[in-house]
Amino acid sequence: MSVPDQRRPVQRPFLPWPRTDPAATLASARRIADDLADGLAGTGARAAARAVRRLLGADAVGLADLAGATTWSGRPPAERWSELVDAALHRETRAGRPPLLALPLHVHDDLAGVLVVSGHCRGGDVREVAAWVADALERAGLEASAAQAAQAELRALRAEISPHFVYNALTVISSLVHTDPDRAHELILDFADFNRYSLAGHGEYTTVSDEFHAIETYLALQRAVLGDRLRVQVRVAPEVLAVALPYLVLQPLVENAVRHGVEPRGRGGLVQVRGEAEGSDCVITVEDDGVGMDPARAAAVLAGTGPAGSVGLANVDRRLRDVYGAWHGLVVETAEGAGTRVVVRLPRFAPGVVP
Repeated sequence: MSVPDQRRPVQRPFLPWPRTDPAATLASARRIADDLADGLAGTGARAAARAVRRLLGADAVGLADLAGATTWSGRPPAERWSELVDAALHRETRAGRPPLLALPLHVHDDLAGVLVVSGHCRGGDVREVAAWVADALERAGLEASAAQAAQAELRALRAEISPHFVYNALTVISSLVHTDPDRAHELILDFADFNRYSLAGHGEYTTVSDEFHAIETYLALQRAVLGDRLRVQVRVAPEVLAVALPYLVLQPLVENAVRHGVEPRGRGGLVQVRGEAEGSDCVITVEDDGVGMDPARAAAVLAGTGPAGSVGLANVDRRLRDVYGAWHGLVVETAEGAGTRVVVRLPRFAPGVVP
């Protein structure tokens, strides 16, 4: 006669996803990467630990940063987990053994933190998850580096403002102080406005309206310096004034047209700036009838391999592509003696692009 089994099943407080469900596993890995966007000390570390715990079916999972501060999902084991974290950090090798072990997380051979797992989990699964976490930390580091590079490019654009232009503008203003004080006062205000926009701290994005205001003040100062040698036409359609775009995109293009297009030409020339709507796009053109350049040289400048000090166009092109995608960089049309036309095409509405 059979005897009923009196044993009660073990109740797990946290059930793992089925190992046979690859879609759920991949979704979990993606969420772990998103949660670790700010690193092991970020606000998403607890959610990442929770996802790892569920993925492994562990009793508890901890994520420790380089200082040993550990974020837990589940009840931390009472035994020596902190000693294992210290050992993994100092030796950079696995410490402990199931049901409690600590695995160092390496990014490009550099120690980034420690994964602590409490519970009877398969060693291969724990190692694989540790690799996922390390990959997520690597991606977070790359994204942070990209953001730092974007800020560095902005600083490079600000630094490229010509000292020669500043000196000439101040010289013209000083010469007008006695002969035409009202004009000198206007130019002083333009100069202050130009520097406030170009050199002061800004957010990542601004509006077409603000960019056009900045280039109008710049051109007013350049007209004071160059006189009749510089003619200017600026036209912008009202429907694109509120369009958001990366900060300091247009002013370098206009400065390039004046410095490298019109100024080298003895008799001067015309700079035209236009902004208009084309369907769902905003199209801005900066055109001059100056000396132009060889198309191969223009390609080198856009690729960032042009002459020293020509970083402006390359930085603007790269920033546009980073924000809007590969199809939204600068288009440069030029030839020697035929002037230069630079076209900026960007969507009038783009997710996340807000001034």
